[in-house]
Amino acid sequence: MPITPADASTMRSSKVLCAFAWLALTLLILLAPACSTANDAEPTQMTGKELAARLAAGTAPAIIDTRSRWEFNKGHVPGAIHLPFWQSFSRADDLTLARDRPVVVYCEHGPRAVIARYALRRAGFRQVLYLDGHMAAWRKAGLPVDVPAQ
Repeated sequence: MPITPADASTMRSSKVLCAFAWLALTLLILLAPACSTANDAEPTQMTGKELAARLAAGTAPAIIDTRSRWEFNKGHVPGAIHLPFWQSFSRADDLTLARDRPVVVYCEHGPRAVIARYALRRAGFRQVLYLDGHMAAWRKAGLPVDVPAQ
């Protein structure tokens, strides 16, 4: 049975997707150890309850959402800055946040936040924390979500 042009296009798309997945997995494997803090006593996460309490008290750290624009627009942690993970290396230096103050990063489940955390640490941010459970856990806990006006 001959391969049609549509079959060839689908096969090329599958190969590109597979190559991208392998690249992303390789980056995660290589970057994850570099994301560890120098001092194991330093926290690496902040719970959703703690972040929500700090938001309510007006003492929240900077919050960075590393998901896509579409995901961000469907709902995000109140006050979050949108910085897609794929732009974190090129735009981290543009952030006008204090490098010595805590920053909380999150995505939907965790992998994209790992890349963004690494980029932020390379840009000089010293206290980059993950939101424990990321956005999936935040929503599941029924914590407040902001949705931009459209």
